[in-house]
Amino acid sequence: MTKKVTILGAGLVGSLLSIFLAKKGYKVTTYESRPDYRKSTTVGGRSINLALSHRGLKALNAVGLDDEIKSRCIPMPGRMIHALDGQLDFHAYGKEGEYINSISRSGLNELLLDEAEKAGVEFYFNHKCINVDYKHTTAQFEFEDRKVEIEADFILGADGAYSAMRSSMMRSERFNYEQHYITAGYKELHIPPNAEGDFAIDPNALHIWPRGKYMLIALPNLDKSFTVTLFLPFEGEKSFENLQTEKDVSAFFEADFGDSVSLMPNLTQDFFTNPTSGLVTIRCYPWVKENCALLGDAAHAIVPFYGQGMNAGFEDCHVLSRLIDTHGELNQSVLQEYQELRKPDAEAVADLALYNFIEMRDKVADPKFILQKKIEKKLNELFPEKWLPLYSMVTFSDLRYSEALAIGKKQQEIMDKVMEYPGIEIAWQNLDFASIVNQL
Repeated sequence: MTKKVTILGAGLVGSLLSIFLAKKGYKVTTYESRPDYRKSTTVGGRSINLALSHRGLKALNAVGLDDEIKSRCIPMPGRMIHALDGQLDFHAYGKEGEYINSISRSGLNELLLDEAEKAGVEFYFNHKCINVDYKHTTAQFEFEDRKVEIEADFILGADGAYSAMRSSMMRSERFNYEQHYITAGYKELHIPPNAEGDFAIDPNALHIWPRGKYMLIALPNLDKSFTVTLFLPFEGEKSFENLQTEKDVSAFFEADFGDSVSLMPNLTQDFFTNPTSGLVTIRCYPWVKENCALLGDAAHAIVPFYGQGMNAGFEDCHVLSRLIDTHGELNQSVLQEYQELRKPDAEAVADLALYNFIEMRDKVADPKFILQKKIEKKLNELFPEKWLPLYSMVTFSDLRYSEALAIGKKQQEIMDKVMEYPGIEIAWQNLDFASIVNQL
């Protein structure tokens, strides 16, 4: 008999997961609390574009979406740093031919929903999950004015950072849960195409205006616009609480992001129209109870500063899919193995994302940090098999996040000593690079 799998959440991870399982012959039904994205003009208050990189692409390729995805991406081979005086400095992310991709959240979600339906997945929108009973593998939903209860062989929660399934698990014994909001929030802004209908700034870069405790970033869209995000503390001297009028906002941007102001004709309107949202890291355990399991943000929501949230969620789906292939079927032991494999990686990528916030807002404009990156790039060029920069390990490789973080910590210990060499700024090209690598 064909086993029934219920998936909670028709977002990016839930949609991709449903494709993987439907293609393996499971009867998949997916429930989503919001309306059908394809018939709605809203994007659910989330960032409208995302950074898709190797791990996410690998998962999408595994369900045959490689060519379809490439046509929807804008490659970004590096960061474009905007200094306070307007000077530009481009930092490549990796080697020639390595890049991350800007992709529309809603466009990608619509594609995954369409592909899931083609694979035989049934979707039920406007169904708000109110409880999951993991002991009996049942779930209850509110739909219009009535309650609906379903039963399945497996229930998989891919219903995001505020997961209903995780909330149900939290009411059970021995379930650990922790959430942490950073002091900064974010607000979405917009750079439209220029007067000629083209990109107003270089589309093949992730633009960053680093300013210490806060920053502005911009990612390109296919319609030649940019999605801009301001990351700023909620309270303090430079903060959202002190930007109460159009005059406040204009003065703040003129002083701190001067070269961006002319690019955003609707700056103040966007600022006061768009919501200010918080940024949370969620850690919990266990992810699996009986035949129920959490994936993606439901299991491990992270802040967006490594561009790995979606990629990590997609990798969850890919890892689970490969485990099913290895063992021949989805069962409780497969879910347990998935959990044991992915939990250390989720912890690692959460830590990496928190650290990268500091790097992006503080360090990318620091001459010492830039010099360290040059030295690491040289080490990688001379010894490509022995020294891979942390960013490349996380973004362009198949190394587990936990392995990448462990190696990255060793590399940083070595580099801390290297950067103490007298006259390093002038003499760095004469370093004994072989001895540095051998320490690793």
